[in-house]
Amino acid sequence: MFWRRMKSWKKKLQLCWQEVTLTTAHILRNFRCDCGNRKFTELQCKLYPEKDELNSLNKYSHNFFGVYCTCSRPYPDPDDQVEDEMIQCVVCEDWLHGRHLGCVLPDSVELQEMICESCMNRNPFLWTYASHLAVPGAAVQQVKEESGADESHTSVPHKEEEKGDDVIQPSCKRSREEAEPSCRLKELQLIGQKRIQSGAVFWPSAWRSKLCTCSSCQERLCDAGLSFLLDESDTVLAYENKGKNNEETRQGHDPLMSALDNLNRVQQLEIIHGYNDMKTELKDFLQRFAAEGKVVTPDDIRQFFEQQQSRKRQRVDAGRFYCT
Repeated sequence: MFWRRMKSWKKKLQLCWQEVTLTTAHILRNFRCDCGNRKFTELQCKLYPEKDELNSLNKYSHNFFGVYCTCSRPYPDPDDQVEDEMIQCVVCEDWLHGRHLGCVLPDSVELQEMICESCMNRNPFLWTYASHLAVPGAAVQQVKEESGADESHTSVPHKEEEKGDDVIQPSCKRSREEAEPSCRLKELQLIGQKRIQSGAVFWPSAWRSKLCTCSSCQERLCDAGLSFLLDESDTVLAYENKGKNNEETRQGHDPLMSALDNLNRVQQLEIIHGYNDMKTELKDFLQRFAAEGKVVTPDDIRQFFEQQQSRKRQRVDAGRFYCT
């Protein structure tokens, strides 16, 4: 699953060339390709023909310069001999090495969401949720607040006295509660369970549905730019399930074969042979880098396709000379 996420993330960094209906498992939140705007005026976007001058929602982190994690190293890292899994933070969307998360990785990590320590510290209220909703990882200690204990002991008799004095009072209280729902975040704070505020935090599936949705909490999330946490369709698992469903519906439908239907038999065979030859040559080309442990750069890819174009021209010229 990790490899699929990382591969699909890198697809989003490319231009929207040729087939734009490719389904990726997870993309950058609110990110839009820059082809067709003032960054790349010579290119026309095939996803959104009418582009704004600037994609104001795009956030260009150090990932766009080819480095990841708190160690700011490339991926794959030719100087790193340690095999380590990289996991994406659902808030900042940076990719971090498992050994740099500051916590022990839980089991079934691919089914959980992770928020890195930096994002947790930038939004301290998340630590309260982490004490009650997150996957147990760091040490958790119970803190009993005397004020909270006293309130819990005195609250019931107080309600009983009110109930005896005036039977209408409880119904009025219920009506107020229905009109103004209680804040779940404050309720969790009063419980007094605290978690050591260190390291990344892993969250189980459906944890977002347990966040408070009162008006003040929604405003807090909005101010912090975290409103997407209330959207369960924003999760990585939801993206992957959507991708699987789209893939199942498209089974038997190959975009290449659809394009070939409009060509004659000779053209079809030429394209199929050309496609297979290029796929084989590209595979051999990339395998050399993998064997030597080198990183494939944009210049390497550009050089590969320039060689392909040169060979194509040679074949065309040779065919013309033969015909004469």
